[in-house]
Amino acid sequence: MAMVHRQPAGWLVDHLFFINQSGYQLCDAYEGPARAFSDVPSAAASSDKDPIVATTSAASNSCRKRSVSEPGAAGKKSGEMPKKTYLFREEFFNVFKPHIAADFQKELQQGSSEVGLEEKGSEQQEGAKSGKSHSGATKKRRKRRSSVLNYGEHDALEYHLRIRKMISEGTRSLVQEGFKSGFLQHSSAIPVCSGTLDMRHSDFSLAELCEMAKQYTFVNETEQRAVCKIDEDTSVPEQVQLSCVTENITNDTKLITLMGHTYLFPPQSSFLLSDISCMQPLLNYNKKFGVIVIDPPWENKSVKRSNRYGYLPPWQIKQIPVPALAAPDCLVVTWVTNRQKHLRFVKDELYPHWAVHGVVEWYWVKITRSGEFVFPLESSHKKPYEILVLGRIQGNTDTPLRYKRSGNEALPIPDHKLIVSVPSTLHSHKPPLTEILKEYTRPDVECLELFARNLQHGWTSWGNEVIKFQHVDYFTEEQNKK
Repeated sequence: MAMVHRQPAGWLVDHLFFINQSGYQLCDAYEGPARAFSDVPSAAASSDKDPIVATTSAASNSCRKRSVSEPGAAGKKSGEMPKKTYLFREEFFNVFKPHIAADFQKELQQGSSEVGLEEKGSEQQEGAKSGKSHSGATKKRRKRRSSVLNYGEHDALEYHLRIRKMISEGTRSLVQEGFKSGFLQHSSAIPVCSGTLDMRHSDFSLAELCEMAKQYTFVNETEQRAVCKIDEDTSVPEQVQLSCVTENITNDTKLITLMGHTYLFPPQSSFLLSDISCMQPLLNYNKKFGVIVIDPPWENKSVKRSNRYGYLPPWQIKQIPVPALAAPDCLVVTWVTNRQKHLRFVKDELYPHWAVHGVVEWYWVKITRSGEFVFPLESSHKKPYEILVLGRIQGNTDTPLRYKRSGNEALPIPDHKLIVSVPSTLHSHKPPLTEILKEYTRPDVECLELFARNLQHGWTSWGNEVIKFQHVDYFTEEQNKK
């Protein structure tokens, strides 16, 4: 199971196992990857000036039926054809040691007991800058640094001091269980690996593709379908449009291509590739979701400076139509960075605006494969945890938030739970919540992830990079699996 251990403190989760248990299999005699294109009508698709649509034979706006005589059709139905199995690369979870040296971590922990609240923050900050190899830019930052914490830093430190004991003790307990079961290994037993993976497709931007697609208007919007389904008797569509949700309702993985790049489409899943200005197809999907997980692109200074990732200001995040997508008693989960400004916004503005009640906080704690925090718990630069804010959309705030499967009795969702896992080295690749959240929802509930970067079996996913981590380069292939 993806949930390795469960304790009163929380859960120890295996992210890699969760990805691979989805069953990325397709028939070896599969006739070839599907062609997937952008949100343009067929008339525009035939234009030689269209920079978005890849060159292909005449594109079709509808899914065409597969003849039984087509290669692989009969074999696939009879189950006789060998299958290829795709596994997510283990290298992306090879986090063997903390991002800050252990001796530096000890210095920070020793210093934390000798300084007061304001002195503590400034001492840690200066200590982090005292390395011999630091650049001139660091020296400039040191000169500008005040010995007194600003309001945001003081607020963050106070929050951390309230939860650090709970995180430390809960993580320690779960890590000990991980050692007992063999899921975690002491650093001396872990082989040394070197080198990094070359992801050559990283220059291809799905977000830019979504932005380009907005230049094109539909010839006849009434002819646009809300959903395009891929089933056993239907070939993969030649054109998957941004104007509709695409579903894989089969039990096999499908291959789709976009601008010459190939992606794995897991079974029993669906997605919409678009940005926040083009969410109407999701509303037209006519599904109401009992679980909605949101990972907003939060605004911060480093993102603004680097210009590598897009972000949304708070007023735009409030415009996401979560209440219109939510089923009664929908469980809403929002990922929040460690900036207290964002946490206050979610709890004091965003959730009241969406009528989300019964708010609790959980924490994702990141550890190495040897059970250490990826950053020192007392680090003033980065913390080894992120925050999840949970609540439920409901009219009656007295309604309990957990439904027991054995009867009508209900208990509230507990506060201050930990989700402990070895993090992916890929940016914003969050751990799975499926197995954890299912005990707080009704059976067979529909689940939605907003601002997703990967697809999940049984879930609907939306975002302007929604298939990013489905690229075949993130997977390895095993041949002849039946």
